[in-house]
Amino acid sequence: MKLLITGSNGLLGQKLVDLCVSKQIEFLATSSGANRYSLCPSNRYQTLDITDEQNIQVVIESYQPTHVIHTAAMTNVDQCELQPEACDLVNRQAVLMLAKYCQMHQIHLQLLSTDFVFDGEDGPYIETDTPNPLSVYARSKVEAEKILQHTKDLSFSIVRTIIVYGKGEQLSRSNLILWAKEALQKGNPLQIVNDQFRAPTWADDLAWACVRICELQQVGIFHIAGPEVLSIFDIVARVAAYYKLPMQHVTQLSSTTLQQPAKRPPRTGFVLDKAKELLGYSPQTLEQTFAHL
Repeated sequence: MKLLITGSNGLLGQKLVDLCVSKQIEFLATSSGANRYSLCPSNRYQTLDITDEQNIQVVIESYQPTHVIHTAAMTNVDQCELQPEACDLVNRQAVLMLAKYCQMHQIHLQLLSTDFVFDGEDGPYIETDTPNPLSVYARSKVEAEKILQHTKDLSFSIVRTIIVYGKGEQLSRSNLILWAKEALQKGNPLQIVNDQFRAPTWADDLAWACVRICELQQVGIFHIAGPEVLSIFDIVARVAAYYKLPMQHVTQLSSTTLQQPAKRPPRTGFVLDKAKELLGYSPQTLEQTFAHL
């Protein structure tokens, strides 16, 4: 297996690099700009602009991977709502170009997608449930999924996940768990929604599943997430309890009072039976992972 990783400067990208190094998998890490991850060897890194078709063609044809794990995306849901053209370029058009060259060279393309493809009215979800996106971001991911599904003779997998968290280097944005831990340590006043329910996913578990799908030559859609569906408030409370941090500055509120540009699904979560059966996926609980943060 020769693996090409997009978005290697991101949290999941860094965990994929770690896994490739430890398992001695041949890989090329790519991201926009310079390599920001100290544990990624410089000779295994190349700059890639996923919105530049010529750049994609040159990198793919020169490296000749057997598999591409595409983690790079515009993931700020409200930013996507306010900048729909930029979101479409990064989240849909880039996938269209990647699919073209992966199909041309018989490369397996794995797309990272999201629980936000669902409307949150009937979670937790199985892989065959029908998407009903509520936001520009969610629609861009549904469209990207359709590209893979409708590209003739393309070997593909789609990995949907939920609130990825973990520790990384020089990340462009934080994640819920690390943000909560830092804010609680500072005693900042926090207002946390109690009516949105998610299954937070440890980045190491997600990376393992992504690589496992490639190793086993699996195809199709996989739901990969943490084992517990919790409200955002309960997630923050679990962080506070584990690290023995005070909660007196934390208040609960309804998401309807936030007036966020993008609509969120109220309750997602995934049924993990397929991943457990076909991959041997065994996700860790929040408390099992907190020691590594």
